[in-house]
Amino acid sequence: MRLLLDTNRYSDLVAHDLAVSERIQQADEVFLSLITVGELLTGFSLGSNRQRNEERLRQLFDSQRVGLLLPDRATAQFYAEVNSQLRRQGSPIPTNDIWIAAQALQHGLALDTRDVHFQQVPGLTLV
Repeated sequence: MRLLLDTNRYSDLVAHDLAVSERIQQADEVFLSLITVGELLTGFSLGSNRQRNEERLRQLFDSQRVGLLLPDRATAQFYAEVNSQLRRQGSPIPTNDIWIAAQALQHGLALDTRDVHFQQVPGLTLV
């Protein structure tokens, strides 16, 4: 399985959530979106353990099975399609989450998240 970790699942991993840790260990590849990294770095900068949190994130990226997804023109097209579908359905979700969903769809990844609003995104595989 190939996973895209949402921000809340990264937080679960750091909090030693056994189920999340096991999924990550069993996954063939694990990715974080640049959007997620931005959300995490914002949280780190507002907290009292910024250096320690940034080091943990660096250590995760040191793993050869963990990659960073950068948005590109194709991501923008997926974003537009997802955003349009959600608006037509009358079920919008936060903008950052639309970008994350777009990257999961673009790269054929299962999104590991606790956010139930991702269920509104057609075609998105959730864990």
